[in-house]
Amino acid sequence: MGISLFARTFLLLAALLLGSVLAWFQTLRTLEEEPRAVQSAQQLATLVNLTRAALAHADPIARISLVTTLLQQENLRIAVREVADTHLAYDYDPLSRRISAELALMLGPQTVVARQVNGFDGLWIGFDIDGDRFWLLADPARVGQVGGATWLVWLGIAAALSLLGAALFARLINQPLLQLSAATARVRSGDFSGPRLDETEATHEIRAVNIGFNRMAEQLAKAEADRTLMLAGISHDLRTPLARLRLEIELSVPDETTRQLMAADIDQVAAIIDKFLDYARVDQVQQLQAVDLAELTATALLPYQGAPDCAVTLDVPPGLCVLADPVELRRVLDNLLQNASRYGRSPDGLLRLQISAPPSPSGTLTLQLADQGPGVPPPLLPRLTEPFFRADSARTAANGSGLGLAIADKTLQLMGGALELRNGVAGGLLARLRLPKAPAEP
Repeated sequence: MGISLFARTFLLLAALLLGSVLAWFQTLRTLEEEPRAVQSAQQLATLVNLTRAALAHADPIARISLVTTLLQQENLRIAVREVADTHLAYDYDPLSRRISAELALMLGPQTVVARQVNGFDGLWIGFDIDGDRFWLLADPARVGQVGGATWLVWLGIAAALSLLGAALFARLINQPLLQLSAATARVRSGDFSGPRLDETEATHEIRAVNIGFNRMAEQLAKAEADRTLMLAGISHDLRTPLARLRLEIELSVPDETTRQLMAADIDQVAAIIDKFLDYARVDQVQQLQAVDLAELTATALLPYQGAPDCAVTLDVPPGLCVLADPVELRRVLDNLLQNASRYGRSPDGLLRLQISAPPSPSGTLTLQLADQGPGVPPPLLPRLTEPFFRADSARTAANGSGLGLAIADKTLQLMGGALELRNGVAGGLLARLRLPKAPAEP
């Protein structure tokens, strides 16, 4: 499905910044671990040495008072170390192992540092006094942990600021491309007079792109103006001699049949010119509005209703409103009806046309036109909306320009819809018009 440029830039910047924050965090933890381990070991060694000295110089009665005072005031417990005592080494993490090693250096290799003795957790230090062995149970809180709650708070703040900065930088990088994309969409829809891109942008590359795009839009606007003027000239210069030629035929050709055939040829040339001009003008639609599909279709069918060679069935419920330009949508229907009239007749020459509104996906409405003509070979169906393309001799009479379906497809796309052409199950060509559903009136 792809990913937006903003999301990609944000994710890359976020990954870079978060990786940098974590790397600094780990570096600081490593740098802090050594002095913290030495400091904690020195404090514990001081406690052991003071306790050892106090116990060594106190008489048995004073020892009881000393042990009670250490427990109440310093949260230190003294216990006799028995041979049968079981213990687990003090090795939670690299810091605890480092503290154990430092205590062994300071107090002697016989020093035992444990995290559990006889099933009781704590910071236990085993030491000797004149051959007597004791346990000193110290408060584990005396050993501060590297990267505590304060570290985590600062790490969270740094990560949040990094993500915010990544979002701001990604938006700053993405903003010129969003503006260029919006300007491109306006030009694609035929709006050459929209806001120009900023030609004073500080970034050299973006300024060069903006200047080039503005010049391109100016050239396209000039080409569009020239095309409009050319179309107006073609319309005037060709219609006038055709009208004069038709008048001369009416006055100078005595044979009625020949006169009718020549007049029909002139009408056909005029109709083809109209199609050329219609296709050239289909570049944008007017303001879209709610259009009653049943009402517009019934109006477009008036020339065919009651005709002896037409059998048209209209099955579109009233009240189905699409969001469209009514003039352009009427032109689409006229082109589809003319196409069906020319190429969708049954072998007996009768135009059997069924128009309905089948169920549609949510938010859209569908109008379906089905004839009972010879249909189109399946490989040629995708090419029916190409300008000037004609499928085969069965559907390419000389009285067509090959632009009707191309005009219908292009117009529907400009109105946010689509044209689907396929062969019907029972034969003939089936055309489906899909348009956005008009919002309900409050």
